[in-house]
Amino acid sequence: MTTAAPHRLSTPRAAAFAGVLFAVLFTAVLVLMQGAVPDGDDARARVAAILMPFAGIAFLWFIGVVRDGFGGFEDKFFSTVFIGSGLLFLAMMFAASATNMAAAHSSGGTAEFAHELMLAFAKTYGLRMAAVFMITLATIWLKTNLMPRWLVLTTYLAAAGILVASDISVWLVLAFPLWVLSVSVLLLTRSSVHKPQCL
Repeated sequence: MTTAAPHRLSTPRAAAFAGVLFAVLFTAVLVLMQGAVPDGDDARARVAAILMPFAGIAFLWFIGVVRDGFGGFEDKFFSTVFIGSGLLFLAMMFAASATNMAAAHSSGGTAEFAHELMLAFAKTYGLRMAAVFMITLATIWLKTNLMPRWLVLTTYLAAAGILVASDISVWLVLAFPLWVLSVSVLLLTRSSVHKPQCL
């Protein structure tokens, strides 16, 4: 009995939509989280907590799509920082979502403490890990020429802004899903014309 020859796994083109899905879901989560605590809206916090894991799954797919685009150009050092910062960002946002749920179920000083902890997870830690993720990816693109220079420059500028001003407003977190959306749309646009180096 003959055994079928093994086939090399390839990234499905549909995976590029993961970044778009992440941008939509994560933005919805942020809006719900911001409105939940001041209003004491348990329903909003619950919906945000339900959506966050799905946003996380989409983000993991986005990381996989981008990493697959490195091909033979992948460098272990940059890839480690790229993946590590992405996973830490995700962990911080999961923690922020869970803490937001706790804040919505609490009152008085406990609610204030939980809300401040949520902001710390999201702004102080999560945002900065997102900035490191962007800087590392921009550096990989710069060294490999896998993506256009305008995107590399825009990524550096956006990441620098996030690093410096992350504690000013939680709404700055929205800069990250907007960036992911831009990258995903570029990947999808390229794939509709020809099979890109990035996919």
